[in-house]
Amino acid sequence: MADPRLGRDPLLVIGLITLGDVLTPANIRLSPLLIAAPAMTASFAGPLLTACVGLLAVVAQVAANASEGLLGHPGRLTEVITLALVSAMIVLFRAVLDRHMRELNRVRAVADVAQRVLLRPLPGRVGPLLIASVYLAAEPGAEIGGDLYAAARTANATRLIIGDVRGSGLTAVADASLVLGAFRAIAHWPVPLTDLASHLDTALSAERTEPRDKAPGAGESFVTAAVLEIPDDLPVVRLVNCGHPAPLLLRDSGVKALEGQAPALPLGLGHLAAGRYYTENFPFDEGDQLLLYTDGVIEARNSEGAFFPLAERLPGADGGGPQYLVDRLQRDLLSHTGGHQGDDAAMVVLERHRVAR
Repeated sequence: MADPRLGRDPLLVIGLITLGDVLTPANIRLSPLLIAAPAMTASFAGPLLTACVGLLAVVAQVAANASEGLLGHPGRLTEVITLALVSAMIVLFRAVLDRHMRELNRVRAVADVAQRVLLRPLPGRVGPLLIASVYLAAEPGAEIGGDLYAAARTANATRLIIGDVRGSGLTAVADASLVLGAFRAIAHWPVPLTDLASHLDTALSAERTEPRDKAPGAGESFVTAAVLEIPDDLPVVRLVNCGHPAPLLLRDSGVKALEGQAPALPLGLGHLAAGRYYTENFPFDEGDQLLLYTDGVIEARNSEGAFFPLAERLPGADGGGPQYLVDRLQRDLLSHTGGHQGDDAAMVVLERHRVAR
């Protein structure tokens, strides 16, 4: 909300200009400068206050001309009419601007709701896991992009997905929504992790056969994803990696990439990836932390073109909890890029708080 003290400044402008016009010689005209008052008001106030200040400016100009006995002079009358017309245009401009701002606020509110439906906030704790996450949009003010993550519970395990849709715009948002919907529909069922990955690929590939608007990139995108399962009673993490950057394991101040031996192709490539999903197990014990991220993190560049050194920023960061690590990495990433992301970026940190016995 604007500082109410600003409302006195246009009145001061009107007073000084009117006084100066009266005190200066007749051949020096200051009253045309009164248009500055409604213009100034429109920069911080609504159309009603702007109209009041504009009317006051017109009255002040009429008074100044009347004091000189020149109110009926054609030139002075033209000045008054011009001031009134320009003030009316400023009021109209402010009214249109206010209407556009209200529409923009409604759009942002809808986008915020859509974001929460599409990319639901992860819970702080699921089973034996502590979780923290962050999503950084490339476009200022954007709420939705092509990066995705979600979590689901089975009877005795937690399943997660993190992914990145190739491309951008509405096509990327639609594909992200499709993958998240498919994951949430089946992840809580006790199906093997490879079947879950296959289901996600089938859901995305089937969309390629449906009639679609021929928008740029439509039908050509794919999704890199890491699908994980963390049992409550076993110190392991099971991983199916579909062309996604390898998760990073933090243990005893060391960092290890869970690259595996059998990475699969990204989701959405149909028959190219059919039957080629494999689950690999990695140690994940009490106190360990696991960082999931999208390529927008490791491909973020600074002003000199250098990539963000994610693995180098992690040693010594464990022990502060997932939220501490996420907050620190977010600060480091924004500092590295100067606050300007070239791509959407998402990070999720998991910590096994205790192992169920």
